[in-house]
Amino acid sequence: MPSLQDQLLKAGLADEKKAKAIRQEKRKKRKTQPKGAAQESEAELRARRAREEKAERDRQLNQERQRAAEEKAIQAQIRQIIETNRLDRGKAEQDYQFVDGKKIKKILVNDLMVDQLSRGRLAIARLGEGYEIIPEAAARKIMERDEQAIVVLHDRKQDDDPEDDPYAGYEIPDDLMW
Repeated sequence: MPSLQDQLLKAGLADEKKAKAIRQEKRKKRKTQPKGAAQESEAELRARRAREEKAERDRQLNQERQRAAEEKAIQAQIRQIIETNRLDRGKAEQDYQFVDGKKIKKILVNDLMVDQLSRGRLAIARLGEGYEIIPEAAARKIMERDEQAIVVLHDRKQDDDPEDDPYAGYEIPDDLMW
């Protein structure tokens, strides 16, 4: 079957000069294009765009998984620090009340622990649904990882040392009522 150009020439709708100029124009366009740079079809463009979008989604999903794994590792470290450093409350007979979020909670402690909690030498940490008493150093390590895990940790005062206490030589009477 003859080409459209040949048909137009036979019908007299186009002349030979215009046909020759069009052929030369097409040849120049082909030569100026780099080799192998065939024009991509619309389907190829959509497929490439879909692959790029899928790669971006996969990258974001991997980042989320990695963050979740890191968070899980941090929580495991916190749990291990609390379990290895928690203090035995043994004969705890006194309630120590503290605020956790918007709720007031109680934990049984002994008199020495109450004093050390108020001075900032001990802290209360959240372990699952319960609470544990841990030393200040362990609480500071936990706070580096997650501040929300420590419920109570009072600031230590510099004048907290018993050696500098001016009233250390005086005894407190047993019958003194506060």
